[in-house]
Formats: sequence, structure tokens, C-alpha cells
Amino acid sequence: MIRFCEDCGREVETKVITKKESYAVCGESVEVDAQVLVCADCGEEFFCEELDNATLVRAYTEYRRRHKLLLPEEIKEIREQYGLSQRGMAKLLNWGDKTICRYENGSIQDKAHNSLLLFLREPENMRTYLTENEVSFNERQRARLLATVEKLEQNADYQAAKRFFGRFFSNTPSEENGYKGFDYEKLCAMVLFFANKGSGLLKTKLMKLLSYSDFVFYKENGISISGLKYAHLPYGPVPDNFDMIMGRMAADHIAHIEVFYDGAFENHQVIPECDVPGGVLSDEEIEVLERVYEKFKDFGSAEISDYSHQEKGYKATTTGQIISYAYALDMEL
Repeated sequence: MIRFCEDCGREVETKVITKKESYAVCGESVEVDAQVLVCADCGEEFFCEELDNATLVRAYTEYRRRHKLLLPEEIKEIREQYGLSQRGMAKLLNWGDKTICRYENGSIQDKAHNSLLLFLREPENMRTYLTENEVSFNERQRARLLATVEKLEQNADYQAAKRFFGRFFSNTPSEENGYKGFDYEKLCAMVLFFANKGSGLLKTKLMKLLSYSDFVFYKENGISISGLKYAHLPYGPVPDNFDMIMGRMAADHIAHIEVFYDGAFENHQVIPECDVPGGVLSDEEIEVLERVYEKFKDFGSAEISDYSHQEKGYKATTTGQIISYAYALDMEL
């Protein structure tokens, strides 16, 4: 990477070094190994948002380790194993609407909240919580959650699979995922939004609709919707590990792929198995999805793929590379 160095008075090569830095987290000094971009000639330090954000995440992680606090992805895993939205989890616990959202996006939780989440990690404890506390759920919501708890109690393999999937897609917020950890619940809602708009949605087109939705939302809000990473592949941007994600959606009876043949061509059609869940996507997120749908509703898979090839982020990367959300700033929709 080339940067202009004021000390050298010219453009220079840069390199990344590692050094100790201290950060104040919740009033406590936390020392971590920081990666810093410097001039390769004189050692002058440069600002690098991606590296600085990564160091801050490490400082927060170290603070959590010291105080035995759950990581953001662990909080999310607890919520998702019960099939609850962020709002639903907050309602269950009688917390503010945005509390779970803040914790899952990196805010430090207080110790009382952490203790309750740790307790509810085990399904039998969730059953105890539901039976011995007054909760804001109606009878239908309560019955649905109890049915999920029973399923978890009886199926150890199910729990193990959930934990594995959560770990596999636990991404530290960065420029590659739109500064948001992977959100399976929101991604499912996005897929169902587009798949329920009409029949005949092919997987290739779906992947482009998802990428435009995430990148446009990032451009306007500084964060992606799903937290997906998108790779440069011959047919345009493709969500990283998308086949694994679709396999999980099929197992969860959310959506699946059916193969049919049009002459010599094999087509993979997205079949929704339920409606878009309420309360998962914000009004702002839905508005972006609507705009993306209206823009491309008459495009076929080949047309939207060709269109995506003209985006700066696609042109600036090669096959297999992750397309940075920084390129969203060059998008027009």
C-alpha cells in the first residue's frame, strides 16, 4: 500500500507492525497487541480504520476475558438457539428494545445481564425461567418457546450443530462484512423477502439481490444488514459459503433450492417455505430491499450478473477475493 508520508515528504511504501497499545474500556486500561500501518522508511504511523477497529475489538475481547463476559457472537448464539429475534429476546427478559442489539454489535453488557444470559444458555434453565417468572409473552409465544426448549433438551446433536454453525460464521466486524457479525436471522428474512415476491427466483439472481441490498444499506447507514462477506466469482458477487447457508435454511424449513432443466440448462430455483417473519428487519432495511427489488425485478440472472460486473468493487478484485464494503460508496441505485 502506498501512502504519502509527511515526514519523508513523498509517497512511500508502507508495512504493518505489531506493538503494545493501551485502551480504556469501561474505565479500565487494557493492553493489547495492535497492528499499526507505518512508513517503511521512517516508521511514521498512518491512520488505518480497518486496523484500528480490529485493535479496538481485541481490547473489548480482552476486557470480556478478564471479567468472564460473553462475547457478542455467544450472546447471539444463545438467542438464536431459541429461535428468538433481538426484540423477542429483549421482551422475554424485560430489557429495552435495543439492548440485545447493542450487545450483539459489540457493546459491553453489564454483569447482571451477563449472568442471566449464561444461565439461559442451558435449555433446562430456560424452562425454569419461563415457569417461575412473569414474562411478557402471550400464550402462543410461550408455547412456541417451550416447544423449542423441549426439542433442544432432547436433541444434543441439534445443539452441537447450532453451535458449530454459529462459530463457523462468527465474524469480527470489519470492512469485509460491513462492520457487522454474521446475522443468520436477518439473512433468512432477506431471502424470504425476495423469494416471496414472486415465483421463479433463481439462486444466481438472489445472490446479486442480497449483495446490492447489503452494500446499499452500508453506503447509507455505515453497517450491512446481514454481515455477509461477498466474494468475486465469475457470475458476480457471491455470499461467502452460501451453499452451507442454504443447507442450513433447508434444514430449518425456511427456504430450499429445487433444480429444474430448461433444455440443456440447469436452473436452481429458490423455494420459500414460510413468510417473512415480523420484527426481524427494520423499516429502513425493508425500504432498501424494496428499492433493490424494484430496480432489478425485470432483470434475469444473466442481466443482473452482467450489471454487477460493472461495479467498481467487482472490477477492482479478482476471482476468489472478498469485495470490501468500502466500494459501496461508488454504487448508485
